[in-house]
Amino acid sequence: MNKNDDKIDRNIKVAIIGLGYVGLPLARLFATKYSVVGFDINESRIASLKSGTDTTLEVDDVTLQKVLVDNAYQDTGLYCTSSLNDLAACNYFIITVPTPVDKNNRPDLTPLYKSSESVGKILKKGDIVIYESTVYPGVTEEQCVPVLEKISGLTFNEDFFAGYSPERINPGDKEHTVEKILKVTSGSTLEIGLKVDALYKSVIIAGTYLAPSIKVAEAAKVIENSQRDINIAFVNELAKIFNLMGIDTQEVLTAAATKWNFLPFKPGLVGGHCIGVDPYYLAQRAQEFGYHPEIILAGRRLNDSMGEYVASQIVKLMIKKGISVNGANLLMLGITFKENCPDVRNTKIVDVVKALKEYGILVTIFDPLANANDVKKEYNLITINSIPNDKFDAIVLGVAHAEFLKLNFSELQKEDSLIYDVKGVLGAIADNRL
Repeated sequence: MNKNDDKIDRNIKVAIIGLGYVGLPLARLFATKYSVVGFDINESRIASLKSGTDTTLEVDDVTLQKVLVDNAYQDTGLYCTSSLNDLAACNYFIITVPTPVDKNNRPDLTPLYKSSESVGKILKKGDIVIYESTVYPGVTEEQCVPVLEKISGLTFNEDFFAGYSPERINPGDKEHTVEKILKVTSGSTLEIGLKVDALYKSVIIAGTYLAPSIKVAEAAKVIENSQRDINIAFVNELAKIFNLMGIDTQEVLTAAATKWNFLPFKPGLVGGHCIGVDPYYLAQRAQEFGYHPEIILAGRRLNDSMGEYVASQIVKLMIKKGISVNGANLLMLGITFKENCPDVRNTKIVDVVKALKEYGILVTIFDPLANANDVKKEYNLITINSIPNDKFDAIVLGVAHAEFLKLNFSELQKEDSLIYDVKGVLGAIADNRL
């Protein structure tokens, strides 16, 4: 028995709004101790979850099926639904919808507004609404709470309350799962902060940290990913410099890492729904206060340029090896934003593919994890899910899926061909790497 089991309040009924990469693992975890209703507007997603399968691969089928229940009124377990009415009895509402940017890299709060409207329709006196979506400081209380008040007719911090506990999910990571990552918590009043903290503490093995305010918790989350973005931008710039000097960047980083306080960042393509997005949230908020952030936006610009840079390096290598660029057949291994994860949101592999096609290269994209329909809808690109029965002029390892590391590359190569390793994991078989 978990040491926190005796602290479980059986009157707590949790609703999770948004059952994606963040919401589902959290819902599954809470469902081991509480009655949980998981809500998502995507009916096909709900149908898949009810059948016991998570297409994001964050929760394995056996683990998911252990907590699934057939109705919303059991003491523990997860009931998945696309009907708001099933959430009416809940008293904690945790919103885990994505916070993307638009084509101009401006924060798009539409999912937050819509989910707040949905919760507002069923909000009752005494309820607590907790946001986990990554935002800039002030969004919860200045943008979301007014929506809740308007739709519900209730008064904030009198009739209902709010909290913020930033998600720290690392998609595809089966070691650092949600319960093993320390959770920052906060509340709209001191008493509510303690309640929110106690709720998470009852299921998070790694423990919690109660921030003094919602704004502090919001700011802490957005700088976590901004800091990582800036550090990766630095090593990406180093990779460009050392490449001009004919020095292997990976070997330089390995040597430098022998110092105890050297930070082990590696060059690469920075995509996904967090690191490649969150800095823009902080930057916009800073600009609203009259400050133009230089380092944050410089890091974003450099990281956003890496797709075209990788493509140019591949083309240069092809020319050096005497491979005709125009009309060449190239195999791109992977299109998801990171290894061992099917998430294709904001993947920078598409930037590489676009640039390669502009050189007249014919690109075949192979990714066993990506959903071909999602890729087609999002990027208008064709992907295949099985190893092609062809030989190629060039092979690019774009994503380090475990399956790719087991491939016999020689079976996919023409006699005069090359291998380019974006991730720096193939060793001697690669002709070059980032």
